[in-house]
Amino acid sequence: MTRYRWRRIDGRSVSAITAWSGIEAEGDRRLTVADGAASQADVLKDIIGQPTGKSKVVVERGPIQHFADAVLSTSPIYHNPEAARQAGFEDIPAPPTWSFAMEFAGKFEELQPTDAPTGNPLAKAIGPLMAKGGLILHGEQEFIYHRPVVVGDVLVSEGKIVDAYQKESKGRTMSFIVQETNWTDDKTGEPVVTTRFNLIHRA
Repeated sequence: MTRYRWRRIDGRSVSAITAWSGIEAEGDRRLTVADGAASQADVLKDIIGQPTGKSKVVVERGPIQHFADAVLSTSPIYHNPEAARQAGFEDIPAPPTWSFAMEFAGKFEELQPTDAPTGNPLAKAIGPLMAKGGLILHGEQEFIYHRPVVVGDVLVSEGKIVDAYQKESKGRTMSFIVQETNWTDDKTGEPVVTTRFNLIHRA
């Protein structure tokens, strides 16, 4: 099992195998502690455990290669099947951070599960906060690989809210929502990759 963790900073492109870390950007818009913090805490508590979606994705060679190029990877394993096999992969592998973006490629409408949940618990929690202003930040992103994602995989995802809470910081309220998505092999049902990200609202 391989674990990757990164924080995106400065908009810089980095190698597909680079672990990203940094600081969250400071914004210009600042408000006092959000009104109704107690009621918002109840909303956050209520969304824990709620499903955030279910989808099926076909992992294709073209999007993998474009993603590797976008993160400035020069490794031949993302372009050449033989190089990938020589490196120990069954086929061309996905770069480590690909799992965050793979729903944007290979998610074909006719393949989608008919039992996908409806509603958006993230919007339920973030909507009232954004109505008061403030900033939305993409906090920590984590990838836990149970095996490599490779071209030809068909993966099914199920997501849910695993944590939601608030903290006070320098007279302002920060709300944290943690979403976890588990990707499994469509044929075997075995786990492939688990992704977690932390969405932050700062009043």
